[in-house]
Amino acid sequence: MAKKAKGKSPASKWVYGFGGGKAEGDAGMKELLGGKGANLAEMSTIGLPVPPGFTLTTEVCTYFEERGQSYPDDLEAELDLALASIEKIVGAKFGDPANPLLVSVRSGGRASMPGMMDTVLNLGLNDETVEGLATLSGDARFAYDSYRRFIQMYASVVLGVEHHQFEELIEFGKDEKGVTLDTELEADDWKTLVGRFKAMIEENLGMPFPLDPRDQLWRAIGAVFASWMNQRAITYRRLHNIPDDWGTAVNVQAMVFGNMGENCATGVAFTRNPSTGENAFYGEYLVNAQGEDVVAGIRTPQNLTLAGKAANKSKLPAMEEVMPDIFGQLDTVRRTLETHYRDVQDIEFTVQKGMLWMLQTRTGKRTTQAALRIAVEMAQEKLITREEAVARIDPLALDQILHPTLDPNANITILTRGLPASPGAASGIVAFTADEAEALAGKGEDVILVRIETSPEDIHGMHAARGILTARGGMTSHAAVVARGMGRACVAGAGELRIDIPARQMTVRDVSVKAGERITIDGGAGTVMLGEVPTIQPTLSDEFETLMSWADGARRMKVRANADTPVDVRAALDFGAEGIGLCRTEHMFFEGERIVAMREMILAEDEAGRRSALQKILPMQRRDFAEIFEIMAGLPVTIRLLDPPLHEFLPHQDHELEEVARAAEVDVAHVRRRVARLYETNPMLGHRGCRLGITYPEIYEMQARAIFEAAIEAGAKTKQTIVPEIMIPLAATKAEIDILKEVIDRVASEVASREGIKLDYQVGTMIELPRAALRAGEIAKSAEFFSFGTNDLTQTAYGLSRDDAGNFLPDYQAKGIVPHDPFVTIDIDGVGELISIACERGRKTRKDIKLGICGEHGGDPASIAFFETVGLDYVSCSPYRVPIARLAAAQATLGKKGGDGTA
Repeated sequence: MAKKAKGKSPASKWVYGFGGGKAEGDAGMKELLGGKGANLAEMSTIGLPVPPGFTLTTEVCTYFEERGQSYPDDLEAELDLALASIEKIVGAKFGDPANPLLVSVRSGGRASMPGMMDTVLNLGLNDETVEGLATLSGDARFAYDSYRRFIQMYASVVLGVEHHQFEELIEFGKDEKGVTLDTELEADDWKTLVGRFKAMIEENLGMPFPLDPRDQLWRAIGAVFASWMNQRAITYRRLHNIPDDWGTAVNVQAMVFGNMGENCATGVAFTRNPSTGENAFYGEYLVNAQGEDVVAGIRTPQNLTLAGKAANKSKLPAMEEVMPDIFGQLDTVRRTLETHYRDVQDIEFTVQKGMLWMLQTRTGKRTTQAALRIAVEMAQEKLITREEAVARIDPLALDQILHPTLDPNANITILTRGLPASPGAASGIVAFTADEAEALAGKGEDVILVRIETSPEDIHGMHAARGILTARGGMTSHAAVVARGMGRACVAGAGELRIDIPARQMTVRDVSVKAGERITIDGGAGTVMLGEVPTIQPTLSDEFETLMSWADGARRMKVRANADTPVDVRAALDFGAEGIGLCRTEHMFFEGERIVAMREMILAEDEAGRRSALQKILPMQRRDFAEIFEIMAGLPVTIRLLDPPLHEFLPHQDHELEEVARAAEVDVAHVRRRVARLYETNPMLGHRGCRLGITYPEIYEMQARAIFEAAIEAGAKTKQTIVPEIMIPLAATKAEIDILKEVIDRVASEVASREGIKLDYQVGTMIELPRAALRAGEIAKSAEFFSFGTNDLTQTAYGLSRDDAGNFLPDYQAKGIVPHDPFVTIDIDGVGELISIACERGRKTRKDIKLGICGEHGGDPASIAFFETVGLDYVSCSPYRVPIARLAAAQATLGKKGGDGTA
């Protein structure tokens, strides 16, 4: 019975029924009913065959967690009414020995969390009702097989008995009978095993297995609610940014059986191919099986379609050929659901004695390539709008298609083959447990997690690994679905693979691979290779280009790139950058003869010595800038003047000290003294940024001259007007900018006069200090643009070193002090307010001031959404994140308009 809590219930209704062609809920009630419950209600309403049931709301879960795992005092009465409704529709009674109603108890959060939470099937069976089931079905073997499945699942989920203990008893039973397959066990064998199961449970727990169906039901409901806080669910939510306070609903539904004979089946399908996006029915089924058999990889599943059978070179019959009528009905349901939901659906179904039943539909998880193709094709089919297509792609998921794949010309040694469960290629050292994979990845190793089959407990290792390889399981197995969602390469069902966990090795025929040795997997081809295989850069699909063009048409903010070298600049352009938002000039000083000249300048005792060294650097800087200007061909380029403290350029090794001494024609002792004088206790807040320009104006003078001369040279070559944007770093005051702007303007005048032309340029500053943000109105009198350096602004606002904060920020996140790493996603309340203040005050002074951001946050979708709200003109990020920023900026614009159109 339910453990009740005293007091008035906060909700007016706790239980929502569905079935018999009607429902009390609908698809829009996911917050209350969870995704599964809302969609079961919706399918019932639109006339699909759904076994009747009811949903306990997420509010019950919240109540349960907050009140010591007790229930509202009026819940039991609501549940009894809902249970009676199921009994009436089905024509069976819960707990009736002669005509028993059996139910499933499943979780259903508002966000899909496949495999993370608990399920119990066949609930309501006991020593009496199993006989009634045997009589009604005419199949005692089916009845006792269902009973033992229930005991296994219930004991594992509700009572905490280890699953392997049941498997050991089954193996012992098969050995006794002299058979190898579960299907070879008969009714009496399963009946014997049921007795052994119950005896083992009582021995382990000191109490008998519960036989009262109502007791079973309430304890199962409690276990599912409690599973919301199990470790694998907590880990999954953390990885997918699902709030803990959402809670889960619980769905109780009349059982339908796919394991009653050869005219029964169970399966999982997607309305389109979740790996490629092809508009083709995609899925697997098993004859005479229950649902967990498909996803658990216990038996090798069969393809739904003849096309799938041919593609996978399967010899097992497809549903399309052995159950053509059922397949036709299922195909009709597929089209109905996709048209109704206007998105790809992941469906679960059961066939009981020739009748099709739908058990679930949800938005199908898919690879990024598939998501792009699906979104574009659905828009072209007029099923969704272009704006909806843009809104449906997770910007961060684009990372999956912007990384290397295997070089097709590489020499490879194929170890084995499996199913191409999740595309992409990965190399790494073999780890046989999730814990080992996580530990190795934490040390910087690339890891391939190798398992017989994955389970939800492996979630942390799967996330840590570069790729996943399993010996069992199909295209819709746990490993396949989770890997696709994470963007991990996965090869599943490599049947030749023999994995010996105690020996920490795997074997294919006579070839063994030990833990720590390196393999490569190709999740697109299903191949497993020995050693590490070279990779090549990906080619982006036509659908990618189409969707990105739609995104570009929708967004307001421009997207630039942070790039310092010609290679990076070209990559940025290839990925669609509309300018360079940050060119760090210091990165140009660390090569060959440049670093020697730079060190000469730093070691010089007077201005004349510094100018002499800077003259050597000038032509090098001019060449760099000219090449960047030429590549960008008139697009905006923001060049940051020298920022880091000078000590970063000085040597510390003896041979480097000697080299600098020779070049500067001084002794080594002099160099050592200079290095010592430049030492700072806190260099990131020391003599750096514009402070260098104030102390040594000749440095910024040289850089300005290189920029202007390069602009003239590049303009002549490209026939484009080059308008450099010169950025003064780490300014805290208007006075600093005024002094340095005077240097820049003087150099510009000298170059323009010498060349006989008019130079067009802008001088602005980075806002990376709280004082600068607060005094932005005054600073804007001199600065023509602001670029927010959010890396340093976050450091200085929080008083944190981003190089060291990683040691304790995870604890801050775990304790809820900060919701996320502020160096990854902008701290809206603190740093965000500084940005808002600076924007408002800067615009008040200078209406046409250009506002951008060039910190790491420029490539973070959540941060980009914030930057849209404050009206920045552009974001700037690393070249490989430019597509992510373009898409995120479009979604931010659409979201602001209220036109995201997400399904």
